[in-house]
Amino acid sequence: MRPRQQITDMFSTFVQLQGDRFSKWLTDTRLRRSIQNCLQHFPQTYNSENFLTLYWHKHWQNQSTSLAKMHLSAYLQEQFYWAAQATVAKLTSSQYSLADCFQLANAEVESILKEFNPNISNNLKAYASMAVLSRLRDILRQRREADFCTDWSLLRKVSKKQLLAALNQAGLSPVSIAQYRLAWTCFKQLYVHNQPGGTGKLAEPSHQVWEAIANLYNSERQSQLTQATRQCNADTIKQWLTQTAMSVRTYLYPPVISLNITKDDTNIMLDLPDPSSDSLIAELIAEEDARNRANQQNQINNVLSNALQLLDAQSQELLKLYYQQGQTQLQIVQHLRLSQPTVSRRLVKARESLLAALIKWSQETVNISVSSNQIKDLSTALEEWLKNHLIVNYEL
Repeated sequence: MRPRQQITDMFSTFVQLQGDRFSKWLTDTRLRRSIQNCLQHFPQTYNSENFLTLYWHKHWQNQSTSLAKMHLSAYLQEQFYWAAQATVAKLTSSQYSLADCFQLANAEVESILKEFNPNISNNLKAYASMAVLSRLRDILRQRREADFCTDWSLLRKVSKKQLLAALNQAGLSPVSIAQYRLAWTCFKQLYVHNQPGGTGKLAEPSHQVWEAIANLYNSERQSQLTQATRQCNADTIKQWLTQTAMSVRTYLYPPVISLNITKDDTNIMLDLPDPSSDSLIAELIAEEDARNRANQQNQINNVLSNALQLLDAQSQELLKLYYQQGQTQLQIVQHLRLSQPTVSRRLVKARESLLAALIKWSQETVNISVSSNQIKDLSTALEEWLKNHLIVNYEL
């Protein structure tokens, strides 16, 4: 168990950058008081890092306090910093700095908390380290595309689901959203890819095209809209779609706000939950009962160890070299005198066999449905097992 002071710092401090380098840790005094309050009220056995992580994650899930998100944001600062540094090192241009990527990572904290599943793994840091790297890659790729796109290119690329989410986030009424959506549908139908400017920078529609879009909208509105609306001219349609493009950009690429807090007199209101609540502690302890969690982990270990024994000797040797000894594929090629495609293919196949066994166990034992998110969670659990339990428990 970590010292109390170290636990306090983990949940109450934020990284401050100076230029593109780490400068120091900033302490938020309200978060510090909050975590100290928790440590005083919880039994000594529940003052661990993992328990407090799950405690605040539970509060965040229940949306009972905005404090939970801030505690977990502080907790993940180091993972976000290293992910930002790794991302910048791979960029071929200097458009985005370490500070830019670090703030983009911080902005993803809510999405990471939403996808984290404590039933699969209780290690939030390990999950966040992998998840934020993937998110940063996707965000930067999409931003490069958006920077290159005109409003009209963006409106052709955006999906209906994203469009509706963007209009809802903009605060439009249901009637306006329906009108904007129909205008967008007419735009996509009539504004084709043979416009000048290439595939990425489509030029603004001509006056004739705007007139055609308006005519199509007026003819479709009576059958497509549930409420009676007035006819629209070309200028109105253009105004609607320009506003729609702006809403889509804001939705897809929201402005990043630093999470670093330097003053104690901040106006953020933190509703401190009462950690001495018997019902809360009882609920959390029941959910995170040590014996049940240990039993589930033992089952996972048994499932994966049995699946591992079913692999051929060469596949087991490949896993040993790659995960236990940390060799690269090139080093394995030289060690085993195999071709690189063979090493890569056999590693993928061995990992897929173990993942299939884990998915089967989750369906039959804990009744987890096989969705894309669940497969991603199980894949994360497998990676943790290969890197940790494989080393400790198995001599291949």
